[in-house]
Amino acid sequence: MIAYIILIVVVGVLLLGVGGSMLLRPRGMHGVRRGRARELDLTGPLPKASDQNSSGTGTSTATAPLPTAAELLAPSAPAAPPKPSLEKPPPSAGRMVRLRARLARSQSGFGTALLGLLSRDRLDDETWDEIEEVLITADVGVTPARQITSDLQTRVKVEGTRTPEDVRGMLRSELLAQVETEASRALRTQRHEGRPAVVLVVGVNGTGKTTTVGKLARALVGDGETVVLGAADTFRAAAADQLQTWGERVGAQTVRSDKEQADPASVAFDAVSVGIEQEADVVLIDTAGRLHNKNDLMDELGKVKRVIEKRTAVDEVLLVLDATTGQNGLRQARVFAEVVDVTGIVLTKLDGTAKGGIVIAVQRELGVPVKLVGLGEGPDDLAPFDPATFVDAILGG
Repeated sequence: MIAYIILIVVVGVLLLGVGGSMLLRPRGMHGVRRGRARELDLTGPLPKASDQNSSGTGTSTATAPLPTAAELLAPSAPAAPPKPSLEKPPPSAGRMVRLRARLARSQSGFGTALLGLLSRDRLDDETWDEIEEVLITADVGVTPARQITSDLQTRVKVEGTRTPEDVRGMLRSELLAQVETEASRALRTQRHEGRPAVVLVVGVNGTGKTTTVGKLARALVGDGETVVLGAADTFRAAAADQLQTWGERVGAQTVRSDKEQADPASVAFDAVSVGIEQEADVVLIDTAGRLHNKNDLMDELGKVKRVIEKRTAVDEVLLVLDATTGQNGLRQARVFAEVVDVTGIVLTKLDGTAKGGIVIAVQRELGVPVKLVGLGEGPDDLAPFDPATFVDAILGG
Protein backbone atom coordinates (compact mmCIF):
# COMPACT_ATOMS: atom_id res chain seq x y z
CA MET A 1 0.00 0.00 0.00
CA ILE A 2 2.78 2.38 0.91
CA ALA A 3 4.69 1.56 -2.27
CA TYR A 4 1.53 2.25 -4.32
CA ILE A 5 1.11 5.71 -2.72
CA ILE A 6 4.77 6.52 -3.35
CA LEU A 7 4.36 5.54 -7.01
CA ILE A 8 1.36 7.87 -7.43
CA VAL A 9 3.25 10.81 -5.88
CA VAL A 10 6.27 10.26 -8.15
CA VAL A 11 4.09 10.11 -11.25
CA GLY A 12 2.27 13.31 -10.17
CA VAL A 13 5.53 15.16 -9.65
CA LEU A 14 6.76 14.10 -13.07
CA LEU A 15 3.53 15.22 -14.70
CA LEU A 16 3.65 18.58 -12.96
CA GLY A 17 7.24 19.08 -14.08
CA VAL A 18 6.40 18.41 -17.69
CA GLY A 19 3.33 20.69 -17.61
CA GLY A 20 5.24 23.50 -15.93
CA SER A 21 8.03 23.38 -18.47
CA MET A 22 5.49 23.61 -21.24
CA LEU A 23 3.82 26.59 -19.60
CA LEU A 24 7.10 28.35 -19.15
CA ARG A 25 8.30 27.56 -22.64
CA PRO A 26 8.45 30.92 -24.55
CA ARG A 27 6.94 31.44 -27.91
CA GLY A 28 9.19 30.57 -30.77
CA MET A 29 10.80 27.55 -29.05
CA HIS A 30 9.01 24.95 -31.14
CA GLY A 31 12.05 24.82 -33.40
CA VAL A 32 14.35 23.77 -30.52
CA ARG A 33 15.21 20.09 -30.22
CA ARG A 34 13.50 18.05 -27.56
CA GLY A 35 15.29 17.56 -24.30
CA ARG A 36 17.07 20.98 -24.25
CA ALA A 37 15.89 23.26 -21.49
CA ARG A 38 15.79 27.05 -21.66
CA GLU A 39 15.12 29.31 -18.75
CA LEU A 40 12.99 32.45 -19.00
CA ASP A 41 15.07 35.39 -17.71
CA LEU A 42 12.83 38.31 -16.71
CA THR A 43 15.77 40.56 -15.84
CA GLY A 44 17.64 40.39 -19.16
CA PRO A 45 16.68 40.74 -22.80
CA LEU A 46 13.67 38.79 -23.93
CA PRO A 47 14.51 35.81 -26.21
CA LYS A 48 14.78 36.64 -29.90
CA ALA A 49 12.69 35.04 -32.58
CA SER A 50 14.17 31.94 -34.23
CA ASP A 51 16.82 32.61 -36.83
CA GLN A 52 15.43 29.78 -38.94
CA ASN A 53 12.49 30.16 -41.23
CA SER A 54 9.57 27.79 -41.16
CA SER A 55 10.93 25.77 -44.07
CA GLY A 56 14.09 24.96 -42.14
CA THR A 57 16.45 26.16 -44.92
CA GLY A 58 18.59 28.10 -42.44
CA THR A 59 18.06 31.48 -44.08
CA SER A 60 18.09 34.15 -41.35
CA THR A 61 15.34 36.71 -41.04
CA ALA A 62 16.35 40.16 -39.64
CA THR A 63 14.22 41.20 -36.69
CA ALA A 64 14.33 44.33 -34.48
CA PRO A 65 15.55 43.64 -30.93
CA LEU A 66 12.70 43.42 -28.46
CA PRO A 67 12.65 45.86 -25.51
CA THR A 68 13.86 44.66 -22.16
CA ALA A 69 11.46 44.12 -19.26
CA ALA A 70 12.96 47.16 -17.52
CA GLU A 71 12.22 49.31 -20.56
CA LEU A 72 8.68 48.02 -20.73
CA LEU A 73 8.05 48.78 -17.06
CA ALA A 74 9.74 52.22 -17.05
CA PRO A 75 7.26 55.15 -16.93
CA SER A 76 7.11 57.19 -20.10
CA ALA A 77 8.37 60.77 -19.90
CA PRO A 78 5.65 63.43 -20.27
CA ALA A 79 5.60 65.14 -23.63
CA ALA A 80 7.06 68.65 -23.58
CA PRO A 81 4.47 71.37 -24.31
CA PRO A 82 4.85 72.83 -27.79
CA LYS A 83 6.64 76.16 -27.96
CA PRO A 84 4.71 79.11 -29.38
CA SER A 85 5.49 79.75 -33.02
CA LEU A 86 7.80 82.69 -33.67
CA GLU A 87 5.88 85.79 -34.67
CA LYS A 88 6.98 88.92 -36.51
CA PRO A 89 5.47 91.92 -34.69
CA PRO A 90 4.58 95.03 -36.68
CA PRO A 91 6.67 98.18 -36.14
CA SER A 92 5.35 100.55 -33.49
CA ALA A 93 5.21 103.58 -35.80
CA GLY A 94 1.63 104.71 -36.34
CA ARG A 95 0.20 102.40 -33.68
CA MET A 96 -1.47 105.28 -31.82
CA VAL A 97 -3.06 106.43 -35.05
CA ARG A 98 -4.42 102.94 -35.74
CA LEU A 99 -5.93 102.81 -32.27
CA ARG A 100 -7.30 106.32 -32.32
CA ALA A 101 -10.82 105.29 -33.28
CA ARG A 102 -11.05 102.97 -30.29
CA LEU A 103 -9.81 105.68 -27.95
CA ALA A 104 -12.29 108.15 -29.40
CA ARG A 105 -15.20 105.79 -28.79
CA SER A 106 -14.22 105.29 -25.17
CA GLN A 107 -13.46 108.90 -24.34
CA SER A 108 -15.92 110.90 -26.44
CA GLY A 109 -18.47 111.23 -23.61
CA PHE A 110 -16.08 113.47 -21.70
CA GLY A 111 -15.37 115.72 -24.69
CA THR A 112 -18.96 115.79 -25.90
CA ALA A 113 -20.21 117.03 -22.53
CA LEU A 114 -17.68 119.87 -22.48
CA LEU A 115 -18.41 120.92 -26.04
CA GLY A 116 -22.15 120.90 -25.34
CA LEU A 117 -21.77 123.13 -22.26
CA LEU A 118 -19.45 125.61 -23.97
CA SER A 119 -21.78 125.89 -26.95
CA ARG A 120 -24.70 127.23 -24.91
CA ASP A 121 -25.94 130.68 -25.86
CA ARG A 122 -25.48 131.92 -22.30
CA LEU A 123 -22.59 130.86 -20.10
CA ASP A 124 -23.60 131.80 -16.55
CA ASP A 125 -21.98 130.78 -13.27
CA GLU A 126 -24.05 127.63 -13.09
CA THR A 127 -22.80 126.52 -16.51
CA TRP A 128 -19.19 127.14 -15.51
CA ASP A 129 -19.75 125.08 -12.38
CA GLU A 130 -21.05 122.26 -14.55
CA ILE A 131 -17.97 122.50 -16.78
CA GLU A 132 -15.71 122.25 -13.73
CA GLU A 133 -17.70 119.28 -12.45
CA VAL A 134 -17.37 117.43 -15.75
CA LEU A 135 -13.61 117.92 -15.63
CA ILE A 136 -13.35 116.66 -12.04
CA THR A 137 -15.56 113.67 -12.81
CA ALA A 138 -13.22 112.81 -15.68
CA ASP A 139 -10.35 112.41 -13.14
CA VAL A 140 -8.59 115.59 -14.23
CA GLY A 141 -8.21 116.60 -10.59
CA VAL A 142 -9.63 119.54 -8.68
CA THR A 143 -6.78 121.99 -9.20
CA PRO A 144 -6.34 121.36 -12.95
CA ALA A 145 -10.14 121.46 -13.44
CA ARG A 146 -10.35 124.89 -11.83
CA GLN A 147 -7.40 126.10 -13.89
CA ILE A 148 -8.94 124.95 -17.16
CA THR A 149 -12.33 126.47 -16.28
CA SER A 150 -10.76 129.80 -15.36
CA ASP A 151 -8.73 129.94 -18.57
CA LEU A 152 -11.81 129.13 -20.65
CA GLN A 153 -13.81 131.87 -18.96
CA THR A 154 -11.11 134.39 -19.76
CA ARG A 155 -10.91 133.35 -23.40
CA VAL A 156 -14.69 133.49 -23.86
CA LYS A 157 -14.78 137.04 -22.49
CA VAL A 158 -11.87 138.19 -24.67
CA GLU A 159 -12.80 136.47 -27.94
CA GLY A 160 -16.56 137.05 -27.71
CA THR A 161 -18.22 135.07 -30.47
CA ARG A 162 -18.34 131.30 -30.13
CA THR A 163 -19.05 129.30 -33.25
CA PRO A 164 -18.83 125.49 -32.90
CA GLU A 165 -15.38 125.64 -34.50
CA ASP A 166 -14.29 128.34 -32.06
CA VAL A 167 -15.51 126.35 -29.06
CA ARG A 168 -13.75 123.21 -30.17
CA GLY A 169 -10.52 125.09 -30.91
CA MET A 170 -10.64 126.80 -27.51
CA LEU A 171 -11.18 123.56 -25.63
CA ARG A 172 -8.55 121.72 -27.65
CA SER A 173 -5.86 124.28 -26.91
CA GLU A 174 -6.68 124.31 -23.18
CA LEU A 175 -6.58 120.54 -22.88
CA LEU A 176 -3.35 120.36 -24.86
CA ALA A 177 -1.78 122.94 -22.56
CA GLN A 178 -2.59 120.68 -19.61
CA VAL A 179 -1.51 117.45 -21.27
CA GLU A 180 1.74 118.76 -22.72
CA THR A 181 4.88 118.62 -20.62
CA GLU A 182 8.46 119.77 -21.04
CA ALA A 183 9.76 116.31 -20.11
CA SER A 184 10.61 114.02 -23.01
CA ARG A 185 8.19 111.20 -23.78
CA ALA A 186 10.85 109.22 -25.65
CA LEU A 187 11.66 105.78 -24.24
CA ARG A 188 15.36 105.16 -23.67
CA THR A 189 15.47 101.65 -25.07
CA GLN A 190 18.44 101.84 -27.46
CA ARG A 191 21.86 100.39 -26.78
CA HIS A 192 24.32 103.11 -25.80
CA GLU A 193 27.87 103.47 -24.48
CA GLY A 194 28.55 99.84 -25.33
CA ARG A 195 25.77 98.44 -23.12
CA PRO A 196 22.05 97.69 -23.35
CA ALA A 197 19.41 100.05 -22.04
CA VAL A 198 17.82 98.79 -18.81
CA VAL A 199 14.11 99.34 -18.15
CA LEU A 200 12.59 98.52 -14.74
CA VAL A 201 8.79 98.09 -14.72
CA VAL A 202 6.99 98.59 -11.38
CA GLY A 203 3.45 98.95 -10.01
CA VAL A 204 0.82 97.46 -7.73
CA ASN A 205 -0.93 94.12 -8.24
CA GLY A 206 -3.45 93.90 -11.04
CA THR A 207 -2.32 96.86 -13.13
CA GLY A 208 -0.99 94.66 -15.94
CA LYS A 209 2.77 94.90 -15.45
CA THR A 210 3.74 91.53 -16.88
CA THR A 211 1.46 91.97 -19.87
CA THR A 212 2.87 95.46 -20.40
CA VAL A 213 6.44 94.10 -20.36
CA GLY A 214 5.46 91.44 -22.89
CA LYS A 215 3.75 93.95 -25.17
CA LEU A 216 6.67 96.36 -24.92
CA ALA A 217 9.12 93.57 -25.80
CA ARG A 218 6.96 92.74 -28.79
CA ALA A 219 6.93 96.38 -29.96
CA LEU A 220 10.71 96.71 -29.58
CA VAL A 221 11.36 93.49 -31.49
CA GLY A 222 9.04 94.80 -34.20
CA ASP A 223 11.27 97.87 -34.41
CA GLY A 224 14.33 95.66 -34.93
CA GLU A 225 15.77 95.70 -31.41
CA THR A 226 17.09 92.68 -29.51
CA VAL A 227 15.47 92.18 -26.12
CA VAL A 228 16.29 90.23 -22.94
CA LEU A 229 13.49 89.77 -20.38
CA GLY A 230 14.08 89.48 -16.65
CA ALA A 231 11.37 87.61 -14.70
CA ALA A 232 11.97 89.26 -11.32
CA ASP A 233 8.39 88.68 -10.17
CA THR A 234 9.39 85.61 -8.16
CA PHE A 235 6.38 85.73 -5.82
CA ARG A 236 3.96 84.60 -8.52
CA ALA A 237 5.05 81.47 -10.38
CA ALA A 238 2.67 82.14 -13.27
CA ALA A 239 4.31 85.51 -13.92
CA ALA A 240 7.59 83.96 -15.10
CA ASP A 241 5.73 81.47 -17.30
CA GLN A 242 3.62 84.25 -18.77
CA LEU A 243 6.65 86.42 -19.48
CA GLN A 244 8.56 83.53 -21.03
CA THR A 245 5.63 82.84 -23.36
CA TRP A 246 5.66 86.46 -24.50
CA GLY A 247 9.41 86.19 -25.12
CA GLU A 248 9.23 82.90 -27.02
CA ARG A 249 6.63 84.32 -29.38
CA VAL A 250 9.01 87.02 -30.61
CA GLY A 251 12.40 85.38 -30.01
CA ALA A 252 13.39 87.27 -26.84
CA GLN A 253 15.31 85.35 -24.16
CA THR A 254 13.79 85.23 -20.67
CA VAL A 255 16.05 85.01 -17.62
CA ARG A 256 14.27 83.40 -14.68
CA SER A 257 15.01 81.42 -11.53
CA ASP A 258 14.22 77.73 -11.14
CA LYS A 259 13.66 78.22 -7.42
CA GLU A 260 10.42 79.29 -5.79
CA GLN A 261 10.52 82.60 -3.90
CA ALA A 262 13.96 83.39 -5.34
CA ASP A 263 15.58 86.74 -4.62
CA PRO A 264 14.13 89.22 -7.18
CA ALA A 265 17.27 91.37 -7.09
CA SER A 266 19.40 88.36 -8.01
CA VAL A 267 17.20 87.53 -11.02
CA ALA A 268 17.30 91.15 -12.17
CA PHE A 269 21.10 91.21 -11.83
CA ASP A 270 21.42 87.98 -13.85
CA ALA A 271 19.14 89.33 -16.59
CA VAL A 272 21.24 92.48 -16.94
CA SER A 273 24.41 90.38 -17.03
CA VAL A 274 22.99 88.22 -19.83
CA GLY A 275 21.96 91.34 -21.74
CA ILE A 276 25.47 92.76 -21.48
CA GLU A 277 27.14 89.48 -22.49
CA GLN A 278 24.85 89.01 -25.49
CA GLU A 279 25.12 92.68 -26.50
CA ALA A 280 21.36 93.10 -26.48
CA ASP A 281 19.74 96.46 -27.17
CA VAL A 282 17.49 96.50 -24.11
CA VAL A 283 16.81 94.53 -20.93
CA LEU A 284 13.24 94.70 -19.59
CA ILE A 285 12.82 93.76 -15.92
CA ASP A 286 9.37 92.71 -14.66
CA THR A 287 8.93 93.11 -10.88
CA ALA A 288 6.41 91.73 -8.42
CA GLY A 289 3.26 93.69 -7.81
CA ARG A 290 3.27 95.21 -4.36
CA LEU A 291 1.02 97.38 -2.25
CA HIS A 292 2.28 100.91 -2.00
CA ASN A 293 1.55 100.96 1.75
CA LYS A 294 3.74 97.92 2.58
CA ASN A 295 7.10 99.32 3.60
CA ASP A 296 9.01 96.02 3.49
CA LEU A 297 7.90 95.30 -0.07
CA MET A 298 8.73 98.81 -1.20
CA ASP A 299 12.17 98.52 0.41
CA GLU A 300 12.74 95.33 -1.55
CA LEU A 301 11.87 97.14 -4.77
CA GLY A 302 14.48 99.74 -3.93
CA LYS A 303 16.96 96.89 -3.40
CA VAL A 304 16.27 95.52 -6.89
CA LYS A 305 17.21 98.87 -8.41
CA ARG A 306 20.34 99.21 -6.25
CA VAL A 307 21.57 95.72 -7.15
CA ILE A 308 21.10 96.37 -10.87
CA GLU A 309 23.09 99.57 -10.54
CA LYS A 310 26.07 97.57 -9.25
CA ARG A 311 26.29 96.20 -12.80
CA THR A 312 25.03 99.10 -14.87
CA ALA A 313 22.72 102.13 -14.82
CA VAL A 314 18.93 101.90 -14.94
CA ASP A 315 17.75 104.00 -17.88
CA GLU A 316 14.00 103.91 -17.33
CA VAL A 317 11.69 103.17 -14.41
CA LEU A 318 8.18 102.80 -15.80
CA LEU A 319 5.28 102.90 -13.36
CA VAL A 320 2.24 100.98 -14.63
CA LEU A 321 -1.06 102.49 -13.48
CA ASP A 322 -4.59 101.32 -14.09
CA ALA A 323 -6.34 104.28 -15.71
CA THR A 324 -9.64 103.29 -14.12
CA THR A 325 -8.40 103.76 -10.53
CA GLY A 326 -8.46 107.56 -10.66
CA GLN A 327 -7.22 109.33 -7.53
CA ASN A 328 -6.25 106.04 -5.86
CA GLY A 329 -3.73 105.56 -8.64
CA LEU A 330 -2.22 108.91 -7.78
CA ARG A 331 -1.60 107.83 -4.19
CA GLN A 332 0.15 104.72 -5.46
CA ALA A 333 2.23 106.79 -7.84
CA ARG A 334 3.52 109.10 -5.12
CA VAL A 335 4.98 106.25 -3.07
CA PHE A 336 6.60 104.47 -6.01
CA ALA A 337 8.13 107.72 -7.21
CA GLU A 338 9.78 108.21 -3.82
CA VAL A 339 11.30 104.71 -3.76
CA VAL A 340 12.59 104.15 -7.30
CA ASP A 341 12.65 107.55 -9.05
CA VAL A 342 9.97 106.96 -11.70
CA THR A 343 10.85 108.31 -15.16
CA GLY A 344 7.64 107.56 -17.03
CA ILE A 345 4.03 106.39 -16.68
CA VAL A 346 2.28 103.56 -18.53
CA LEU A 347 -1.50 103.94 -18.35
CA THR A 348 -3.29 100.64 -18.93
CA LYS A 349 -7.00 99.98 -19.50
CA LEU A 350 -7.47 103.33 -21.20
CA ASP A 351 -10.00 101.63 -23.45
CA GLY A 352 -13.49 101.83 -22.06
CA THR A 353 -14.22 102.81 -18.47
CA ALA A 354 -11.31 105.23 -17.99
CA LYS A 355 -12.29 108.89 -18.23
CA GLY A 356 -9.06 110.25 -19.69
CA GLY A 357 -8.40 113.08 -17.27
CA ILE A 358 -6.03 110.87 -15.26
CA VAL A 359 -3.36 111.71 -17.84
CA ILE A 360 -3.43 115.34 -16.74
CA ALA A 361 -3.64 114.53 -13.04
CA VAL A 362 -0.77 112.03 -12.87
CA GLN A 363 1.59 114.17 -14.89
CA ARG A 364 0.86 117.18 -12.74
CA GLU A 365 1.25 115.16 -9.53
CA LEU A 366 4.53 113.42 -10.37
CA GLY A 367 6.12 115.79 -12.82
CA VAL A 368 6.88 112.85 -15.15
CA PRO A 369 5.28 112.19 -18.52
CA VAL A 370 2.89 109.50 -19.65
CA LYS A 371 4.98 107.58 -22.17
CA LEU A 372 2.82 104.59 -23.08
CA VAL A 373 -0.88 103.77 -23.04
CA GLY A 374 -2.60 100.41 -23.12
CA LEU A 375 -5.74 100.55 -25.23
CA GLY A 376 -6.97 96.97 -25.22
CA GLU A 377 -6.24 93.29 -24.70
CA GLY A 378 -4.58 92.58 -28.04
CA PRO A 379 -0.82 91.93 -28.23
CA ASP A 380 -0.22 95.15 -30.19
CA ASP A 381 -2.52 97.38 -28.11
CA LEU A 382 0.32 99.27 -26.44
CA ALA A 383 1.14 102.61 -28.01
CA PRO A 384 3.41 105.61 -27.48
CA PHE A 385 1.41 108.43 -25.96
CA ASP A 386 0.81 111.36 -28.28
CA PRO A 387 -0.90 114.43 -26.69
CA ALA A 388 -2.48 115.81 -29.87
CA THR A 389 -3.92 112.45 -30.91
CA PHE A 390 -5.19 111.89 -27.37
CA VAL A 391 -6.96 115.27 -27.13
CA ASP A 392 -8.47 114.95 -30.62
CA ALA A 393 -9.80 111.54 -29.64
CA ILE A 394 -11.38 112.99 -26.48
CA LEU A 395 -13.08 115.67 -28.55
CA GLY A 396 -14.22 113.09 -31.09
CA GLY A 397 -12.47 114.47 -34.10
